[in-house]
Amino acid sequence: MKKLIALLLALVMVLGLAACTKPSTGNDETKPSGDNNTTAGKGTIAVIAKGETHAFWQAVKAGATDAGKAAGYEVTFRGPTAESEEFVNSQREMVQAALNNKDTKAIVLATIGLGFADELTAAFDKKLPVVEFDSGLYSGGADITEGKDPTIGGVATDNKAAAGVVAENFYKYLKDNNLLANGYKVGIIQHDSTSTGIDRAAGFKEGMEKLAAADNITLDINVQIKANNAGEYKLGLTALKDWGAQSIFMTNEGVVNEVFPEISDSAAAYKDILFCGFDAGTNQYNWMKDAGATYALLVGSVAQDSYNIGYKAVQMAIDKLDGKEVSDVGIAGVWYNKDNIDEQKDKNIFYMG
Repeated sequence: MKKLIALLLALVMVLGLAACTKPSTGNDETKPSGDNNTTAGKGTIAVIAKGETHAFWQAVKAGATDAGKAAGYEVTFRGPTAESEEFVNSQREMVQAALNNKDTKAIVLATIGLGFADELTAAFDKKLPVVEFDSGLYSGGADITEGKDPTIGGVATDNKAAAGVVAENFYKYLKDNNLLANGYKVGIIQHDSTSTGIDRAAGFKEGMEKLAAADNITLDINVQIKANNAGEYKLGLTALKDWGAQSIFMTNEGVVNEVFPEISDSAAAYKDILFCGFDAGTNQYNWMKDAGATYALLVGSVAQDSYNIGYKAVQMAIDKLDGKEVSDVGIAGVWYNKDNIDEQKDKNIFYMG
């Protein structure tokens, strides 16, 4: 009987141990740290943009999120209600929240005004790298306290290079269609006098002139510099039409959005002028898809690669955290026309809205 009891006790112990042991599924190997389909809980990259709801920022967010996921970081994305200096305090609160989050490992930031000196100093003191992206820090980082600079680099559209892409492709269209001759009149509607507007107008103008000079052609170029006020871009359009412009370059989506209704409503007046543009949006999509059948032809435009702006900015922060050397990244943008606009839309390069 004693032997039987001892045997039963031994059996119970074996069964108890078996019940406490997790069965193997055959998939218990540790995943490599570079697995792109999982977040490894490395921390948070806080992205604070100049906006959040516009399609441009949604594409930036998609790129930023994908970059974080690929390296095992969570990415938070926030921005003010509108891209206006009146929302500076709201944006500062977003930066402060990121600084107060113990999981924050780096910040990706584009400010809409001054007033971030304390936050940038705090980032420096916390050893949190800050990546400037899109338009970077307002007024060129005037908020940075001497000796307390947390910024490690910037990622943004190279506006001059992007406008040069427009010039290259637009000039080719003119040349292929035998439209060029000495004195050919090219107009530019520059959307403002900031560095962005200046660089885009200059990049297009210099690109066109260089290509024309190689063909021994002299162009007549007229630049209309307008403020971002209702009706200003329409005034620029009218002035160029009266001057006799044969082609017009529009330096941003805002110009396109004001010009498009005018050339739609007055099709006959603008029918013979060729257009090219910058940025994306629903109006450019509809205009380009028309392909000149109803009104003036929009030959093509360059879209800021907003997805890659977000991706590269977060990637720069992660590279810095990994101890890698980083440097500024300039993105030239992507040329699109009626033939590839849907393809670029599928790639999150062209956006509606």
